[in-house]
Amino acid sequence: MSIDAIIGVDIGTSSSKGVLVTLDGTVLHSASRSHDPSRPRDGWVEMDADLWWSEFVAISRELLDAASDDNVHIIAVGVSGMGPCVLVTDASGIPLRPAILYGIDTRATQQIADLTHALGGDDVIMARAGSALSTQAVGPKLAWLADNEPAVFAQSRRLFMPSSWLAWNLTGAYVLDHHSASQCTPLYDAGAHAWHEPWARPLAGPIELPALCWPGDIAGHITDAAAAESGLPAGIPVIAGTIDAWSEAVSVGAQHPGDLMLMYGTTMFLVNTVPEPVTAVGLWGTVGAFPGTHNLAGGMATSGAITGWLRDLLGAGDFPELLALAAASGPGARGLLMLPYFAGERTPIQDPNARGVIAGLTISHTAGDLYRAALEATAFGVRHNIEAMQLAGGSIERIVAVGGGAQGDLWTQIVSDVTGLPQVIPSVLIGASFGAAFLAALAVSTADIDSWNPPAEVRQPDPAVRADYDELYGLYRDLYPATRDISHSLAARQSRADSPSLSPTATQTDTKYQKASHV
Repeated sequence: MSIDAIIGVDIGTSSSKGVLVTLDGTVLHSASRSHDPSRPRDGWVEMDADLWWSEFVAISRELLDAASDDNVHIIAVGVSGMGPCVLVTDASGIPLRPAILYGIDTRATQQIADLTHALGGDDVIMARAGSALSTQAVGPKLAWLADNEPAVFAQSRRLFMPSSWLAWNLTGAYVLDHHSASQCTPLYDAGAHAWHEPWARPLAGPIELPALCWPGDIAGHITDAAAAESGLPAGIPVIAGTIDAWSEAVSVGAQHPGDLMLMYGTTMFLVNTVPEPVTAVGLWGTVGAFPGTHNLAGGMATSGAITGWLRDLLGAGDFPELLALAAASGPGARGLLMLPYFAGERTPIQDPNARGVIAGLTISHTAGDLYRAALEATAFGVRHNIEAMQLAGGSIERIVAVGGGAQGDLWTQIVSDVTGLPQVIPSVLIGASFGAAFLAALAVSTADIDSWNPPAEVRQPDPAVRADYDELYGLYRDLYPATRDISHSLAARQSRADSPSLSPTATQTDTKYQKASHV
């Protein structure tokens, strides 16, 4: 007897991951591919969309090969990916340039200011779209393309994100899910669940905006061509999918009012489910992954990215070694304090020109101290975001951790100690690809996330270190305003040194995209 199963694939910032899951939530096999985004200029973060498809194909075939003796019958495909991203293509779906990534790409600061003024200010925009304009928003990046790459923009006819790009390649359906659309600020009306034509049309220009559906809706069915390339059966359904953090929240059942999903990844992401729409400057109000749900979200620009950078910088062998050294360092990292703004910062300060700071450093400090300070810095950032959410009207009754960084005890323990809040650690920490598989299972069958992914343990805060961390958190909050002007001056110097002019860009002179732009 064959086993019905789902494939879920997520395209992330530093890797793509896939899982093969049965209809009861059992993970049969997993696969991954590592990659790095390109950073051609200060503040620019891009990725080649062809990589997204090639890694999907490689992961799909690896999962199918691994299951060749299991008599598995694939019945649906789930997709998700980082976002909101800006991938523009011609009418045939051929990319015209690399995709501009989400809020970690900070190139459109001038367009943010210009559009905010033109549309009537933050309050007007938030009332319609749910969020103020920031580096996370799609609209300013489309405006940047129109201003700085007019030839590319003039030929653009489609707008994709990683999940919708996979759905397009698999099915030929040109769709975008409502949640992802709600991060296309200011193109989407969060109350009407529709494109807001008075704002969307001028910003989209020649781009035909995609049809809208919910993340778990079936976008289409696998074409013969996609089946031949991926190895998947032709004709099986593919869901529309959504942005990875929301798929992560689905994967751990954090979609009830009062839930906060805390994603430990390349960036730290927070998604609070609220009973009614909540808006706040500095945070993102969005449509949820399911009809009728609403979220208040935050995201740090770095977290796991800092730990990876430190590992490479320090020449450490692996993360377990560094975690052991950090544990030995102890709370407070022997007098080190770090601001984790190594790629600017998103919420709640929304400052793309913020920069990382390490305060208190001496020649007696060790690699373990630095690594501990980085983990504590992300925990202070989480506390700052949680306090901003609560001040805005968010309700946080349960925190659920997910992602690769939640697999060890130390990082999650530090976050609980700093915030004073317990965290539920679920049984399955795979994250977005597992959530995508669950949404696909819901589309073709019945599934219950509580049975798919029950809690494994609860990480409780240690009251013995709370006073120490409260004091350090106060210093952390003081450190940013104390160093902001210096950081901004240094950021300006970095920008001048890195990009003396905008013409020609590295991406515009890429032979592949030159050819594509003339198709």
